[in-house]
Amino acid sequence: MRERQAFQDARRAREFEAFVAGAAGRLLHAATLLTAEQPRDNPRARALLTAALAHTYATWDRLRGDDPYDRARQQVALRFARGAWRRHRGHGGVLERLGPQERLILVLRMYEGVAEEQTAALLGLPAERVGAICARAMATVLHPPRGPAPVRALSGAAPS
Repeated sequence: MRERQAFQDARRAREFEAFVAGAAGRLLHAATLLTAEQPRDNPRARALLTAALAHTYATWDRLRGDDPYDRARQQVALRFARGAWRRHRGHGGVLERLGPQERLILVLRMYEGVAEEQTAALLGLPAERVGAICARAMATVLHPPRGPAPVRALSGAAPS
């Protein structure tokens, strides 16, 4: 009996490791977009991904034919929506100008390719609202507000 359990545990671990090897890069990129962090400096995105993967591993045996990538992506989105975005603003990422809800919807729709209806169901919003938010976010990203660029001091540069 113990041999059988050990075999099943080893198989489960191998399956999950293969899944992570194939999916972690894309999921980390999505989490980095959500947290609006720089790709090389993304501790909140890494923490978000780690929590989502831990949950996915804990429920691995219950997937029963479901796509583990969909489950992990859903966990990243839910964990972001539940709290991370309330406490943190972006720090220089591509989507920094967007609000948290706009970021979440844009990443799910445009980067992950999740259907509008599925995104709406995941977030508990009407599909029309998701479409409107996505369109507004795309307009903001594609046509940023005009005006002077933010002033950032260069390291080692003397103030003028």
